[in-house]
Amino acid sequence: MKIGMAGAGLSCAVIARELAENGHEIRIYEKRNHIAGNCHTERDTESGVMVHIYGPHIFHTDDDEVWAYVNRFAEFKPYVNRVKATTKGQVYSLPINLHTINQFFGKTFSPAEAQAFIEQQADLSITEPQSFEEQALRFVGKDLYEAFFKGYTQKQWGVSPTELPASILKRLPVRFNYNDNYFFHRHQGMPAEGYTKMIAGILDHPNITVVLGESFSRDMLEQFDHVFYSGPVDGFYNYELGRLPYRTLDFVRSEAEGDVQGTAVMNYCDESVPYTRITEHKHFAPWESHDRSVCYTEYSRACGENDIPYYPVHLVQGDTVLEQYSAKAKAEPKVSFVGRLGTYRYMDMDVTIRAAMDTGRAWLAAYAR
Repeated sequence: MKIGMAGAGLSCAVIARELAENGHEIRIYEKRNHIAGNCHTERDTESGVMVHIYGPHIFHTDDDEVWAYVNRFAEFKPYVNRVKATTKGQVYSLPINLHTINQFFGKTFSPAEAQAFIEQQADLSITEPQSFEEQALRFVGKDLYEAFFKGYTQKQWGVSPTELPASILKRLPVRFNYNDNYFFHRHQGMPAEGYTKMIAGILDHPNITVVLGESFSRDMLEQFDHVFYSGPVDGFYNYELGRLPYRTLDFVRSEAEGDVQGTAVMNYCDESVPYTRITEHKHFAPWESHDRSVCYTEYSRACGENDIPYYPVHLVQGDTVLEQYSAKAKAEPKVSFVGRLGTYRYMDMDVTIRAAMDTGRAWLAAYAR
């Protein structure tokens, strides 16, 4: 069959490879001048640093098949993400761990003592947290919530934490030991030569054609037997029901000699600081050595018509417009909506790959070669 795809990021790349290896002809349209979507990486010509052009992406997973898949197309180097946070004039480790707790409260707690202390700080009257704020108050208490989460969340999402669902905070663990590894998955690492080269390897198949600088549009549907669409679902329908809300990011890039901040990621939790974090990209490749450094200062804001959508905004009260778009998408006879934009949900890279693998295999099972 002849298959059309919108977007040359992870989702369509993985699906394309799955279908191409089974004899289908794939044509991918990518509106940007490069593949890999927001995972795109480029080596800076002056400093030699591998730069994550649209912000850092760190690979972590417990999915053995997904880990084997990415290692098939790239050499992965070990990388542990150790995030620091500046709040109230002090620097701490994230996620909140035993060191953070002892430093913040001026204590020398053991793990058991720290756990009992935090339980005392928690608002136990909240039995079923519905909002981000309720979730934080229930599990870490007012002081830690206001120091590390409240201001940062307000800046990141542009709304009060009382309006965001509790599920957002469930991705941020609290540890009662000194483990400052931000993630807890068995497999963690970075592709030695960046994500763009990895995705180029996935797309390297004689049955796959990639067209850069050209967007897929609905009037192309008749040219293909099936289409996989990884663009914004509301964009596919020309926003006829209104635009779904997204947050976008502005990056202020800077370069300097030496080591600027001593870590890859520094969060700025105080609401009075206008940016959310600064990332120093040479630290994402600790196996390399560079005299100069490239940093990104990140500012979060509402996504406009001409901006790159990064994070879908889900609120406690739900979204009837999303439900209407989802109903229309499900009724499309020859279009599969995939990826974070097509399905309007935040997904880590490993979840994106797993979903794409499953989608490709399900389609192959439903449509004989």
